[in-house]
Amino acid sequence: MNYTPQYIKTFEEGRLDEKIHKAFENLKKCTICPRLCRVDRTSGKKGICNTAVKVGIADFFPHFGEERVLVGRGGSGTIFISCCNLLCIYCQNASTSHLCEGQLYSPSAFASMMIKLQNAGCHNINIVTPTHIVPQLLLALKIAVKKGLNIPLVYNTSGYELPKTLKLLDGVVDIYLADFKYSNPLYAELYSSAKDYPTITKKALKIMYKQVGNLTVQNGIATKGLMIRHLVLPNNIAGTKEVVYFIARELSPFVYVNIMSQYLPLGEAYRFEELARPITEEEYLQALIYAKEAGLKNLDPYCVEFLKRRGITI
Repeated sequence: MNYTPQYIKTFEEGRLDEKIHKAFENLKKCTICPRLCRVDRTSGKKGICNTAVKVGIADFFPHFGEERVLVGRGGSGTIFISCCNLLCIYCQNASTSHLCEGQLYSPSAFASMMIKLQNAGCHNINIVTPTHIVPQLLLALKIAVKKGLNIPLVYNTSGYELPKTLKLLDGVVDIYLADFKYSNPLYAELYSSAKDYPTITKKALKIMYKQVGNLTVQNGIATKGLMIRHLVLPNNIAGTKEVVYFIARELSPFVYVNIMSQYLPLGEAYRFEELARPITEEEYLQALIYAKEAGLKNLDPYCVEFLKRRGITI
């Protein structure tokens, strides 16, 4: 792969140190994410994300279940961060996000995981649910660069991000892998306790797109750009039509979009009748038709293949 990650230049120019300093300052009265808990995490206090200074990590390994352009032959070097700032009631990884399964690690140990994944042949470092640990991620990245890290960094996020935190990631993150979960604030409040999720996420996606642009791929492997995931929920709860039209009209028709069909009523979803079942094939098909009608040109291959089986081409 003939690609130099953005964080290399940022490190060499000394700008990574500045970002680390600013990020840790934000932990003293925490305003890292839109929850704005304002607790002093540097003194051991915890807000909604249930994380102080040390990073909890549930697991790390070459992941072959991500999008094809991330996986390739060597896998995506995935590091699952414990806890979360969004806490959706139907989360498929509730033991990690809600119960904070995992162990606490130092920045040096965090960095060593990145190096191990690179040495294992992974095509990228994929940090899952990193929003609440951005300062620690930046510090670990600096250590990893000194140890020879030189593959793209994937920031795998719920999309619930603050502009000032994304500014710290400018010139650091190569690939934003961002969710756009809801277009309706009432559902965002009901299932994620985040009524401002649609507004916040739209702003965040615009910033991400400005930083990294449309996805670039070399020899079948993603190197830089924005990838958006949208999980179809039963009974049109996710508001798919509004989501895809926003992407096509306010970002670009050429943004890489993965419209996902794997929703299951996990976690506490059983408490809500409207969420207590998987989606139907017809619901998924309708979501893809919305994407086609919106003019999206770079859907995930699985989406394209599903439409082709129904006689529909993008």
